[in-house]
Amino acid sequence: MAAKTDTWWGVLDEEHRLAWTFSPFEGVGPLKFGMTHQQAKAAVAVFMESGIEQGFADNIRLAEFWADPPLGAPFFGPSVTAYYDPSLGLSAIAVNALRGPQVTFAGMPLVGQVPSVLEGLFIRYLETHEKQLAYSQTGDLCAEHLGLVLRAQRAGDLVLSRPVMVAEAWADRCGDVTEGFIPREEWKTFEW
Repeated sequence: MAAKTDTWWGVLDEEHRLAWTFSPFEGVGPLKFGMTHQQAKAAVAVFMESGIEQGFADNIRLAEFWADPPLGAPFFGPSVTAYYDPSLGLSAIAVNALRGPQVTFAGMPLVGQVPSVLEGLFIRYLETHEKQLAYSQTGDLCAEHLGLVLRAQRAGDLVLSRPVMVAEAWADRCGDVTEGFIPREEWKTFEW
């Protein structure tokens, strides 16, 4: 998919995305569940800068990490959103469909994909492994046994996949927008 030319909805070409792997309940790329915010910042410092941080002093609830856009790309925005639990550390990682790293799991690219196509691949994966799937109240596919929610994110007139991966302590009801641990900020409609 070619990068669009506007600043708001521009989508990175695959060759410009960082390549990360999702390991259930361990982490995503260099980010490991349980890290402090300072550890997470250090882990991505080579290729991302810390952006918005919401919380109090060392008790950060949400932090964005921004990667520099490819040379000549006219768009900007966060690449990754990290969510922290005060007692557990890094507990959820959401990857921006437009500008985030390409995260793979079991050979499947999870970021910036057409949701219905990714859903079909993921359902086949779950059936092959005799695992159960569920859907959130917003229609997002989720797999608690992996700590993974395959959300959708707007990209202009398109919708692309935005995976949210969680620590094991947050996996129970990870697709439940009212009773799960994923903060409400993540369930809002994203415009980036």
